[in-house]
Amino acid sequence: MEPENLTRVSEFVLLGLSEEPDLQPLLFGLFLSMYLITVLGNLLIVLAVSSDSHLHTPMYFFLSNLSFVDICFTSTTIPTMLVNIQTQSEVITYGDCITQMYFFLLFGLMDVFLLTVMAYDRFVAICHPLYYTVIMHPRHCGWLVLVSWIMSVLISLLQRLMVLRLSFCADLQIPHFFCELNQMIQLAYSDNFVNTLVLYIVTVLLGGGSLSGILYSYSKIVSCIREISSAQGKYKAFSTCASHLSVVSLFYCTILGVYLLPPATDNARSSITASVLYTVVTPMLNPFIYSLRHKDINGALKRSFRMTA
Repeated sequence: MEPENLTRVSEFVLLGLSEEPDLQPLLFGLFLSMYLITVLGNLLIVLAVSSDSHLHTPMYFFLSNLSFVDICFTSTTIPTMLVNIQTQSEVITYGDCITQMYFFLLFGLMDVFLLTVMAYDRFVAICHPLYYTVIMHPRHCGWLVLVSWIMSVLISLLQRLMVLRLSFCADLQIPHFFCELNQMIQLAYSDNFVNTLVLYIVTVLLGGGSLSGILYSYSKIVSCIREISSAQGKYKAFSTCASHLSVVSLFYCTILGVYLLPPATDNARSSITASVLYTVVTPMLNPFIYSLRHKDINGALKRSFRMTA
């Protein structure tokens, strides 16, 4: 390998979901529809929570933050993919690739932190209802979100700086529809042991740690629900957690599989499928899951539409 083919990489090639020309219009229409549904659905939740004083509670405060982050999360990857399909170009510059990777990590980590905080909120509401207003004071909720942002920025910046130290071959082809960190580390020409080690440590500590916290919270919630005497009380308590639990299951099962399984060649297709689930499908389904489960959201949206009309 010649030295000039290394390090000074100006662009990468994103192979996308499929190289079949006949499938490109179908993929464009499908992902454009999913993206518009994601943005519109999550935006409606943000507007409903911000405009209705009845929804100014910790649970809906965290939900509106999650919806905002999901819009940003999806917007880091899908618009670029749609442009590439429309222009029939698979090229992304080195700088754009690093930037996309950074913001993808940033908003992905915020999803992880917010889902963990939301589980803690439900734990306090059900297991310690008398202290709920004290523990989940608006100021405390604001600090939880702020700390989540700070942690996400620092960890994303660390991963970005570590990728910048890697060397890549010219005309590098990334078998993905966006610049995914795991793929970039494995495709580096230079030694990537430290990057791989740090990635696994961060994944285990953050992904495993947050998932453990969520599971612990729900184990306590289940214990508290079992002690409720009335069936209606049990249903009401569980219904406030069902939406969050559905989102957590879909998000964590796919994202942990992507970042913990070795990215072998025969695993590339399953990795892309899992990535589509947690980058596109989960953010798209969130508004439907939460609005169907929570009558307050439906009521707020109806009131907003009536006021607009």
